[in-house]
Amino acid sequence: MTVRLLLSAGRGPQECAWALAHLLRRLEAEAARQRLRVHRVDTVAGDRPGTYRSVLVEVGGAGVEAFAASWTGTLCWQAPSPYRAGVGRKNWYVTAQPCPADPDATCFEESDVEVVACRTGGPGGQHRNKVSTAVRATHRPTGLVVVVDTERQFSLNRRIALRLLRQRLADRDETAVRDATTARWQLHDRLVRGDPVRVERP
Repeated sequence: MTVRLLLSAGRGPQECAWALAHLLRRLEAEAARQRLRVHRVDTVAGDRPGTYRSVLVEVGGAGVEAFAASWTGTLCWQAPSPYRAGVGRKNWYVTAQPCPADPDATCFEESDVEVVACRTGGPGGQHRNKVSTAVRATHRPTGLVVVVDTERQFSLNRRIALRLLRQRLADRDETAVRDATTARWQLHDRLVRGDPVRVERP
């Protein structure tokens, strides 16, 4: 069992990116004590060295759901600013939210495609109307269907249909990944300052 968490400094000041780096190390240390595996899937660096605007981590192992729940919500790193002297604020907030994994690419196998000969109307003469040279190809796992009748030979239409199916599945996968990425970025704006689920200190 694995869980992905997105830690984000949101639109906070540079201290929040600094706080995120400290909170990330705390999370990793606590996970290690509980014998959980932590993998940094993606990181977005902050303006200062060693800081992060966001980090996507994948945590795995027994009891990972309870661990992730204890780190989900608004997190607070309580310490004076290392960058601005005289700033009275000591609470720097970060959000941590569960994040679904990117969708897997669709595996295209010709054996998963049902190809049926059919007739279509329109121009093309008697040959086209009398002979089933058109192709209806259905990708069984997804239900995606294409019909091709551009050529007068069944074999050519079949080849085109398979190519079209492969391309449409690839386009659909690309859209799904893009939507998942967009949803992940929207989590950055969900940072609620105050009422943290955890307060950590140096």
